Amino acid sequence: MARKAPTKLARLMKTGLLVLFIIAASVGATLYYSLQQSSTPAWLAWAEKGQSVEAAPAPDEPPVVKVNAKPIFAPLDPFTVTLNENGRSRILYVGITLRVQDDGSRSMLVEYMPMVRDRVLKILAEQRPTYIQTSEGRQALVAQLSAGLKEPYAPNTAVPNINDVLFTAFVIQ
Repeated sequence: MARKAPTKLARLMKTGLLVLFIIAASVGATLYYSLQQSSTPAWLAWAEKGQSVEAAPAPDEPPVVKVNAKPIFAPLDPFTVTLNENGRSRILYVGITLRVQDDGSRSMLVEYMPMVRDRVLKILAEQRPTYIQTSEGRQALVAQLSAGLKEPYAPNTAVPNINDVLFTAFVIQ
C-alpha cells in the first residue's frame, strides 16, 4: 500500500504543535531557573500576600553610581614641531586626543583651545628626538602633557579632568 503524502493542513498542525512545545519548554525552563535562584521569587511572595507586584518596595541595595559608559574624547588638531639635538634638526608630527572625565572638561578644553595648543607646543618643542622615540620617552611625554594640561586656564581657576593623553599619530623624521 502506498502512503498518502501529508496534506498542507497536517504540516501546518505539526509546525504549530512544535512551536507551542518550544514556547512551553522555554517558559518552563525560565520558571525553573528563577525558582532555583531564590527560595521564593518576589512576584510569588507578593502575590501570596495579596499585594500587587507594582506595590513592591525597592530592594535594600546601595544606589548604583552612574559611570559614563561611553568614553569622552577631545581630539586636538595635529602638531608639527621642529626638534633640535646635537645641531641636527628633526621634525615631529604628532596627533593627540585627550580622554576626559566629563562634557564640562571637554567644553573647557574647546573654550581655551589656543592656550591648550600653546602648552602642548611648548612641551613638544623641549623634547629630544632620540628619547621620545623610546617607549619610556613617550610615557614621560604623556605625563608631561597631562600635567601641563591639567593646570588652570586663567582667568578660570577650574581645571579639566583629563584621564589620559593618547597619541593618534607619532612620526619623527
